[in-house]
Amino acid sequence: MTDSTLPARSPGFLLRNWRRLALIRESIVGTVGLAIIVFWCLMALLAPLIAPYPPNAQYIPFQVPGVAAPDGGIFWLGTDHLGRDILSRLVWGARTVLFYAPLATFCAYAVGIVMGLAAGYKRGWIDDVLSRVADIILSFPVLVLYVVVITTFGASGINIIIAVTFASAPGIMRIVRGLVLDLRTRDYVAAAQTRGESAWYIMFVEILPNARGPLIVDGCLRLGYVIITIGVLGFLGLGLPPPDPDWGGMVNETRGMAMAFPHMTIFPCIAISSLVLGFNLLADGLREISLRD
Repeated sequence: MTDSTLPARSPGFLLRNWRRLALIRESIVGTVGLAIIVFWCLMALLAPLIAPYPPNAQYIPFQVPGVAAPDGGIFWLGTDHLGRDILSRLVWGARTVLFYAPLATFCAYAVGIVMGLAAGYKRGWIDDVLSRVADIILSFPVLVLYVVVITTFGASGINIIIAVTFASAPGIMRIVRGLVLDLRTRDYVAAAQTRGESAWYIMFVEILPNARGPLIVDGCLRLGYVIITIGVLGFLGLGLPPPDPDWGGMVNETRGMAMAFPHMTIFPCIAISSLVLGFNLLADGLREISLRD
């Protein structure tokens, strides 16, 4: 078994991918997106140190940004209708989003990749069955699928992950299937088949690593969609149960007072939009790098 037949596991492969990742700094768009993502990740990781107040502590309601707090501090982004500090809730809410969104996206990819590999490589009745199942699920509006799953099993973090996996896996399966149909005809796959490698070995060691480029770009975009989904579910009252901070829930709780106190709604919307923008810009930067190779 030679190194040339195992491109996905050689040291040169790892070095090339590290250099390719480092090239993100050569893309202005990708660098800006990565900076936004790193900013929110730091907010989430350092929430206990950055948040000036506990996220659910109640003080004086309807305070505008910059007003002094009773303890001598400052409500930098004001308070909501219950007197909770908006900045603290945004910072702690970043933890919620950056925990559930990547986890839900990972679960959706785990299911979608297995389905796509099996459908594209095995073909035959396996491809027919998986493709028809994907067609049926994709025929429903995504938001309807989310609402059905959440209302059936209840609003919780685990059920959000289940809903995202159920609705997103078929789309991922179609992308992976298309890539596999192309890659299964390559020479390194034929070499692995000649060596007598198992189908699962060929799918996960030979084919999947060579399909990583489009999947990474799609993963960044899909992660942005999942963040929007979590925000929409929170806005509809189907997100995480209160009182824990949830960006979409913060918008939902204060939308009736948006005209009189717009800061209570604007800041959570900015948080959602900026994080989604960060992942979209990172995906564009990765696409630029892949086109240079």
